[in-house]
Amino acid sequence: MCCGIYAYCLQTVTEDNPELLKSFSAPGLHVLESAMLSPVSSMEYILLKTLVAGTIWNLKDIIPSKSQAEIINAILKVLSDVLDLDTGETVIRMQEAEKQRLESAAETEDVLESTSRDALMEDDEMEEIPHKRKVRRKTFVSDLLPSTDKELRETIALLTAQQTALEIIVNMCCTEDPSDDEWEELSSSDESDAFMENSFSECGGRLLSPLCLSHEVHTAFTNYLIPKKIFEKTAFPNSTAVDLCSRSPTWKSLIRKMNTIQCRALVCLQSLVSLLDVDHLGGPAALQTLAQHLSQLLFSQPDFAEHVDFLEAISSALRALLQTMASKNISQCMTPNQLMTLCTAGIHSGNTGVRVNVVSILGITGSVLAKEDGTLETLKTIGCFLLEVATKDPSLVVAGEALDALFDVFADGKEAERASVQIKLLSALKEFQPVFKMKIRKEGRGKYSPDQLCVLDNVKMNLRRFVAYQETVEKRLTT
Repeated sequence: MCCGIYAYCLQTVTEDNPELLKSFSAPGLHVLESAMLSPVSSMEYILLKTLVAGTIWNLKDIIPSKSQAEIINAILKVLSDVLDLDTGETVIRMQEAEKQRLESAAETEDVLESTSRDALMEDDEMEEIPHKRKVRRKTFVSDLLPSTDKELRETIALLTAQQTALEIIVNMCCTEDPSDDEWEELSSSDESDAFMENSFSECGGRLLSPLCLSHEVHTAFTNYLIPKKIFEKTAFPNSTAVDLCSRSPTWKSLIRKMNTIQCRALVCLQSLVSLLDVDHLGGPAALQTLAQHLSQLLFSQPDFAEHVDFLEAISSALRALLQTMASKNISQCMTPNQLMTLCTAGIHSGNTGVRVNVVSILGITGSVLAKEDGTLETLKTIGCFLLEVATKDPSLVVAGEALDALFDVFADGKEAERASVQIKLLSALKEFQPVFKMKIRKEGRGKYSPDQLCVLDNVKMNLRRFVAYQETVEKRLTT
């Protein structure tokens, strides 16, 4: 569908393009609104409406303030309707429709061939009658049939629409990172902290601000049950649909598309868990249920470490969820064995994001365990693991995250203090401190972005403070 291609191009060029926004006219915006609000419900038109919704979101800065709530509501209505559709059932239904159509086409072709043979016999007889004019009409079966990939095309349109809808929701939850120039101006960690604190507090009534959903977006999310629908999309694709696609060369590529929707839903879930209040997520019980759901998704696949996109998405969601639960003192449901299984598999991933996530998850869980009794051995295991990552991972970003996790785990608690002494944490960090500082100086500028360098500089400063703290702990426990 040509208009779908144009809509995709328009969504792409309007993203992060303030110069283009200046030239966008009100009549053009009205055309987009009309397309988005059209009652047409074919799958290809659903994709078109989703792309137009994304374009209108990109144009949010030129929408009059009096119309913002109405437009946002309309956008979320489109996205909600898209996510309501069951892709697994659609794949099954469309494959059956394709099968029936092809069978019917074959029967039609047989009938036409039979009719053609009869006509030829009549023609032979007509040649013996000279006064009768012979009429022979050519009939092509292909002229009578619709495009052979109709069902496949429509199903792909729906899968693409759902993926796009999830990506738009993620964009609604995220903001632009500070520019490189802004980071370069931050010459010290204190300035970096001040910059972030100012960013967090600036919710000036616009549609979106750092780590803050506007009232309009928040209300629409709630009214259209967006969190619930995203949760449902995090499940594995329908096994029957996957099986059917795997048997058909033309449908096989849809398996990857269904898996992509699950990964996008997990990324959406991460954003929502980080942004919404616990009450808007269903309360503590709902978060525990969600944690169990994510654990089941993860450990139901013995080879989860081989699926990098899935592992990065689910570890990101788990990281955000466990952080929220820890901050609200909600008990977590991952066992130490599950935790170490995830972290051991994830730390060997070639994906830096996965390694950062599992290290952070270990730090979050460890900091909770540090406040409990009877956790000495688990804390020792966590400490040794994090030390190994901090000192041996080739990425300074991962090493920095591991150090941050160590600071969190061993910052407080009697069990944590005992564990730190027993694994000789102080001597290991003292030995690594100059190495870490040298690596930042040698590798930093050429290999890492300004914001990563800012974080690493902060870690370096905190390492110095943490070593001083550990010296007092060790002195007190060993004298």
